[in-house]
Amino acid sequence: MAESIEQPIYLASRSPRRHELLGQIGISFEQIPGDIDEATRGGEAAEHYVERMARGKALAGMHWLQAQSEEFERRPILAADTIVVVDDEILGKPVSRDHSAQMLRRLSDRTHRVMTAIAVAHGAICQSLVQISEVCFAPLDEDWISRYWETGEPADKAGSYGVQGIAGARVVEIRGSYFGVMGLPLFDTVELLEAVLKRTQGERE
Repeated sequence: MAESIEQPIYLASRSPRRHELLGQIGISFEQIPGDIDEATRGGEAAEHYVERMARGKALAGMHWLQAQSEEFERRPILAADTIVVVDDEILGKPVSRDHSAQMLRRLSDRTHRVMTAIAVAHGAICQSLVQISEVCFAPLDEDWISRYWETGEPADKAGSYGVQGIAGARVVEIRGSYFGVMGLPLFDTVELLEAVLKRTQGERE
């Protein structure tokens, strides 16, 4: 358990995987919206993009709370964003079966990077970091790719796969954080929450 995070936090994410992971380590949270424009900017590096998304979602969550009431309970707001990067190109969520197949063919029998940015906003503070892992896939043949789409698993996931599901059986190696590939690197998340709480407490004293 993350005993150091005693108070509930806000989570600016609808991701069921992030909900599950926070619950796994005993962090209580209230889900709030963190909706922003997720369009990339011309020439923007993947690492910069994913961190901008996480920070934007955390701040959007704060603005939503402020719009509900000026008397909202002050707690840390956690947000995250995950992208799959291959050949320096960001692979988003598939929009169709063909799009999913195209992405999985590119990931087949090679290593790609998964970047998860986390951000914590609390008062006037917003701190963030990017955790990068490398994932190596076994060869994925056309029959497997077709059957995988039929499971429904890839439809809402960056890069068109979920490491915690069926696709995990085709992962040869992960260098980095398994939980980061899932969408929330737990060690880094607790460290960042603790750092922000300590900083805000110091500013109040």
